[in-house]
Amino acid sequence: MAEFQLEQSEKPDKKRDELKGKVLTLKDLVEYADGTVASRMVINRKSGSITIFSFDENEGLSEHTAPFDAIVTILDGECEVWVAGKTERMKTGETIIFPANVPHALSAITKFKMSLVMIRE
Repeated sequence: MAEFQLEQSEKPDKKRDELKGKVLTLKDLVEYADGTVASRMVINRKSGSITIFSFDENEGLSEHTAPFDAIVTILDGECEVWVAGKTERMKTGETIIFPANVPHALSAITKFKMSLVMIRE
């Protein structure tokens, strides 16, 4: 299981700027990578962030907490999520809110992609 921490940065980023004003298919912003988790940050502000992730089969994020609510939407594939000890299976098109300060984790059942929206303020 991967650990992750999103940076809080306000610096300009050409890779993110090139996305502005364009119609996007979020799941196409990050490719699958064998044996790992890949990500691409779309928006990163003090007030919140949007990041797109891809997970190879059997990869995931280990249990952790975050000080803010996080909204996860599955863009492709299937995964299992754990929130406060409860397990849910999720598939393309489904969304879950991970409450602030509540332990949560997720694991790929198949390769899957997700968007993560974190609101900080």
